[in-house]
Amino acid sequence: MDALLHFLPQVWFVILALFLFLYVVLDGFDLGVGILSLTASSENRRTILMTSLGNIWDANETWLVLMGGALFGAFPLAYGTILNALYLPIFLMIFGLILRAVAFEFRENAENKRFWNVAFGSGSFLAALAQGFALGSVLTGIHTDVSGHYIGGLWDWLNWHSLLVSLTLIQAYVLIGSTYLIMRTAGSLQETHFKTAKLAAITTLIGAIAITATTPFISESARDRLFQVPFIYGFTLIPILGVLLIIALWKSLQKRKEIAPFVWTVLLFVLTFIGLGLLVFPYVIPPSITIYEAAASPSALVFMIVFIGFLIPIMLFYNIYNYVVFRGKVEVEHSEVTGLPQDA
Repeated sequence: MDALLHFLPQVWFVILALFLFLYVVLDGFDLGVGILSLTASSENRRTILMTSLGNIWDANETWLVLMGGALFGAFPLAYGTILNALYLPIFLMIFGLILRAVAFEFRENAENKRFWNVAFGSGSFLAALAQGFALGSVLTGIHTDVSGHYIGGLWDWLNWHSLLVSLTLIQAYVLIGSTYLIMRTAGSLQETHFKTAKLAAITTLIGAIAITATTPFISESARDRLFQVPFIYGFTLIPILGVLLIIALWKSLQKRKEIAPFVWTVLLFVLTFIGLGLLVFPYVIPPSITIYEAAASPSALVFMIVFIGFLIPIMLFYNIYNYVVFRGKVEVEHSEVTGLPQDA
């Protein structure tokens, strides 16, 4: 029984990490494209960007909903404490996601698209910004009492380190959004996103170095973990692999590859998640509440595993089916937009 009490929370920690990873990668390029739409030089280009998301963006956000439900069921204490601590960032994220969803649908039938264009891009930026603040706050640490209840203030999440994490996450979303658009566009528009991908790769790397260098100074638990054997070997290897992936990404952009940049970027996200997992585990509310303390009853965890075991393959199949069916370059008819040529 003791082994089961330790094993089940670990399984759910991995499942939640998987949900979060799938959301960040899939909705990450979605949000990145939304942010990039703010810089589109013409209505024609903006239409192409938004059309590339038309049949997939809503499915991407399903993983966020699933993660929230799984966190509530598997670690109810963490669900209540984290939502209490990050009330404002989560509210801003939801508001941003709703704003971009409404703008996406209304823009298609609007005669004057300018307002909805700004709303879509701003909603994407706000959602990404709020997610970064939430992540930064978790890395910094959430203040709780001995029972795991939040005892901090309303604005504890707002500090220079969480701002740094937030800005870096936005750059990472722009990077993966740019590499996604390289696959889905052609001509001068594709060339534009080769350039934005290079710029975002540089800014993301700078942000990642800054976060890596400053996190040990603002988080005692992170500092202890970073220099603890055997974790120190992993944390030494991860930055080296990250630099190698950045070099491979840069070379693929230089050679004008279409698929390779997206693959290298996804691998960068994988490496980042491995690092975060090693840094946080076994805490679900860093730096004080572990997954074992916050876990639901073993019967509830087993029941949810059975349910999730059926749901995950269905959702993965649906996502894969979407991407296979709607693969290829995005083309917009001349008459559908503003009269500009497609590569304007």
